[in-house]
Formats: sequence, structure tokens, C-alpha cells
Amino acid sequence: MDVVSELAQRARAGGRLAIDTEFVSERRYQALLCLAQVAVPDPDAPDGVRTEVLDPIEQELDPAPLAQVLADPAIEVVVHAGRQDVAILRRTWGTDITNVFDTQVAAGFLGFGNQEGYESLVRKVLNLKLKGSEGFTRWDRRPLSAQQLEYAADDARLLLELGTELEKRLAERGRLDWAREESRLVGESSDERTHERAYERLPRLGRLSDTGRAVARELAEWREDTARAADRPPSTVMPDQALVEIARRTPRDRAALEQIRGLPPQTFHRRGDALLQAIARGRKRTPPEPPPEPPPRDSSDAPVVSLAQALVRHRSTESGVAVELIATQAELAQLMSALRRGENGGGLRVAHGWRRELVGNELVELAAGRRSLSVADNGRLEVTPKD
Repeated sequence: MDVVSELAQRARAGGRLAIDTEFVSERRYQALLCLAQVAVPDPDAPDGVRTEVLDPIEQELDPAPLAQVLADPAIEVVVHAGRQDVAILRRTWGTDITNVFDTQVAAGFLGFGNQEGYESLVRKVLNLKLKGSEGFTRWDRRPLSAQQLEYAADDARLLLELGTELEKRLAERGRLDWAREESRLVGESSDERTHERAYERLPRLGRLSDTGRAVARELAEWREDTARAADRPPSTVMPDQALVEIARRTPRDRAALEQIRGLPPQTFHRRGDALLQAIARGRKRTPPEPPPEPPPRDSSDAPVVSLAQALVRHRSTESGVAVELIATQAELAQLMSALRRGENGGGLRVAHGWRRELVGNELVELAAGRRSLSVADNGRLEVTPKD
């Protein structure tokens, strides 16, 4: 049995595995998976855990057995700050990751920082120290040294133990379901790029004419296809600001194209004709609908938003849940504005799940005037219902 199948078998037997990746994203269209470090329960191993470093660049690997395990909702997949790991594995191994437990997310529910690093968390929770760092190495270069491989394995070796201890602490505080709910969002991470998304992320689309938006959509597609073929970041083909300016001016010849500020010289010289052809195609397209206007902001909302922030920070301090996990300032501004307009704010995450349980219901009552904030005799914030 090959090593991938053995790892999959152990994961199924133990109901868990931990996984970490090393990748290179610089100067590439999408990140290149360089290593996958997997740890699985193994009663035959000295410490009860078997850790393997899989090298998809140098080894001929069939990831299918592990891909099936990652997609199995009966098997817990432990990661740390796993959004990029999940996105890369989803794309390169063609799998879903369904039952994720993210130790960085979990730490945010236990009074640790919302961005607590793996090395720091292992030291604080397990009282163990990881080996020296090789985090900035070029993981796409071969051969890798024994030190680099040891560092990579170390990133997964303690993940299962860390996950077990964090789950124990969360269960004791009644927050394990909260952490699992939030970790499910990590499991939905994706780095797939689409033409639609590339267009929608462009700045200042609302300032373009109908023709300008049609040209911008065509240029966004052309840039994505060109970058994918060259395996380069789209911004190196043409930055956003240059693309939008071209869409605004719609130049018809190389002389006019050369006047666009921010257009890379190599794009102008090597791809100028293709770019002009894309502009011409764009003029003939049916223009996309204008982007929706953001709801108007009422300056009178500001004091209420400040009260909402105070309430969220109070519950964060009281509960030990990182404030960044609960709600951003922008989300609170949207929620309070919606509530004051008579809407329910149901499209915002603070109105759902564990956030609603922790503070969301109180925010609704605050906006309705049924909850008040005051300073108690001990100098602490006090939240009280109104009669």
C-alpha cells in the first residue's frame, strides 16, 4: 500500500487528520502547491501520531485517497489559519473539505488573539516549542534540505494534539459549536478565479458609461486569460487602475493607448495589438448593469453605531471572544442603519448563529431603544433592558 493510501486508512480509523501545506504564490497566476504535510492518529507511532510530508513536485502522487477523506463529513480535518490551505487543496486535489476545525479560529473563542500564530499557540496551549523557522524558503525549488523537510513536518506534527486541547477547552466553556460553526466558513474557502469576479472587483465601475463598463468587462476577461496562459498575476499584465482608465477612454490606436498612465511597458509593446482588439470587442458588447448603489448613510446613525461598537467590545471582553470575530465596524454600521430603516439586517453575519446568541439580539434591542448602556459605580459598562 502506498503512503497516501496508508494515511487515508489511518485517518478513517481514527476519525481525524491534520493537514498543512507549503506553497508559492509570488509571481504566479495561482498558488503552486509544493508540499502537503499530513498527520494522522497511529497507535504504532512513538507519540501516537504519524506525520508524513508529501511532495507533489518531486513525487508521483495520487491524492485521490486523501481527497476522499477530506470530503468525508465523518472525518475531522484540523488546520491552522487554513483558508489558503483549503483553497489550494480544493483546486489542486479536486475535493471539498467538509468537516474543518481551524485552531486559529478556535483560539479566538478562548481569549487568544484572532490572528494567533501556530508557533505561538503551540507554546501557550501545549507548552511546547517548535523547531527553527524555514517559513520564507522557496518551497518550489528542489532538492529540499533535511532541515526544510523537518520544519515542514513540524507544522503538522502537533496540530492534532493542539486541536484536541482546544476542543476540550471550548467544550468546557460551551463554545465548541461556535468554533465549529465558524470553521465551516474556512472549509468553504476557494481561490478559483472567474471572469465575473474579476470584473466585479474592479474599482470605480459606477463612474463608467455603458460603453466603459462593456469595455471593462471585456478587458477583465482578456487580462484573466492572458495572465492564466502566462502563469503570472493579472496585475502584472495590467493593474486595475490602468484597466479602468482604458475602459473610460477606450483608445482606438497604439498612440492613444500609450498615453494611459500605469500600463506596463511590456504589455504595451508585446500585447498592444491584442489589447486594442479587446477594446474593440468591448465596444460591441452589451454593457453590464451598473453596480448597485450603496445605501445612503445617515449621519445620525453615527452615535448609535458607536454604542453598538461599545456593546460588542463589552461582550468581547466579557466572553473572551476576539472582537474581530464578532463584527467589524463596517458590519455594525450596516446593521444599525438597516435596523433604523425598519429592516432586519438578516444578510449580515452578526445577525446569525453564535454571533446573534452572543450579542446580535442585544444589538437589535439597542437599535429599538429597548436596551441601554451606562457606566456602573465600579466604572465598568453596564447593559440593561429598558422597561
